Amino acid sequence: MAVFNYKVVDRDGKNKKGTIEAPNRDGAEKKLKSEGYSIMSLTEQSSPLGGIGFKKKVKSRDLGVFCKQFSAVIKAGVTIISALELMGDQIENKTLRKAIADARTYVEKGGTLADALRVNPDVFPPIMINMVAAGEMSGNLEICLDRLVEHFEKDNALSSKIKGAMTYPIVVLCVMVIVIIVVLVAVIPNFSSMFEEMGTQLPLATRMMMAAADFVKYKWWLLIIIVAAIVFGVKFFKKTPFGEQLFANIGLKAPIFGNLNVKTACSRFARTMSTLMASGISMIDAVEQVAKMMDNKIIRDGLMDAKVQVSKGVPLSKPLKDMTMLPSMLSAMTKIGEETGDIEEMLSKVADYYDEEVEAATNALTAAMEPMIMVLLAGVVGMIVAAVYASVLQPFCNGSPEMIWCAFSTMRLRFACRKISFRQTVGTQPEGMTSLRMLPAPTLGSWSASPTIIIRQV
Repeated sequence: MAVFNYKVVDRDGKNKKGTIEAPNRDGAEKKLKSEGYSIMSLTEQSSPLGGIGFKKKVKSRDLGVFCKQFSAVIKAGVTIISALELMGDQIENKTLRKAIADARTYVEKGGTLADALRVNPDVFPPIMINMVAAGEMSGNLEICLDRLVEHFEKDNALSSKIKGAMTYPIVVLCVMVIVIIVVLVAVIPNFSSMFEEMGTQLPLATRMMMAAADFVKYKWWLLIIIVAAIVFGVKFFKKTPFGEQLFANIGLKAPIFGNLNVKTACSRFARTMSTLMASGISMIDAVEQVAKMMDNKIIRDGLMDAKVQVSKGVPLSKPLKDMTMLPSMLSAMTKIGEETGDIEEMLSKVADYYDEEVEAATNALTAAMEPMIMVLLAGVVGMIVAAVYASVLQPFCNGSPEMIWCAFSTMRLRFACRKISFRQTVGTQPEGMTSLRMLPAPTLGSWSASPTIIIRQV
């Protein structure tokens, strides 16, 4: 049984909220409607594991396409109900298509479009719901939809830049993990029999490497359980107040990533504020909606405090200046917009500026991550090679570092000597020995050699 949170209106017109258990969403709707309630919103509670599921999310790109098509249909004189029905048949995303069908059903019963969107708050973000409500009240629904199109397109472009910067490092890390697993599973076991035949105490590094290889090969399922436990544990810890605060601090102060997160937050703040205020939404409500959109707890709490101060008559630039985690340029440009009376346009320019800064930061991140990952990969492979060499050389060196280096050099010399080719000669010196100037010029005779000793026969 799933648990759903609901907000309804009873027969007397009073608002109520609570929870209800049902096998699915349709079952929950039937129960509420059978009791005479009009559903305002109905959302499923997250699972104890953090809401991990396989439900397809609705991206900004999908919402932008929906708003663009919906605006075009409305401008053509089509009714909202017919437009929603038409959009429901064209949308590819199944989650969005279901939400549009729910909205059409709600509007058919006499509800407003904004209230219909509130039925699925997980699909339609607050900025979309509020701007649609403002458009319905002002009679400029098409204009608000066009502004939403621009907002979602730029938000999608911003997200694409960040995802593009992270794609390469993630791919390289995955390749590194695969290489390490292949080495441990397929390569190292081939040395095990050789190590056993030595009959000597192997170095600690070699023993650890062999233990890791056996663990990955024979207890891989336990490794999966450990990784899954770590992922779920971190996800659960992030939901706690302390964990959320800790990760918020890390997100703002981490090298390279912190700068990127701050600039991304500034861009989204300025863009969303400009869009909401240009649609006729008050500054207080706009700040509140923007605060709810922020993923970082520190920034979100700071903006909620800013909302309280703005409601008391304090200019928005003042609390923004007090938020030390944000760059001073954001508050300075906001102040200029307040003084000139064109804060919406000024915030739009600020958003464009930080969009460019985010692109530069993502390029810097990509440039910094590539050599770091390569060094990490080389270090891991080098440790594995060193462990193998240490085990091979130990019987000859008794663990002495000087002797190990000597043995290693000897092995290199022997390998180099094996590459020298020899042939019978008359009055000439064999190939590969032209650098041996200390030997007298040869006469009639022959040459013979071993990998380590050169003998002249007369």
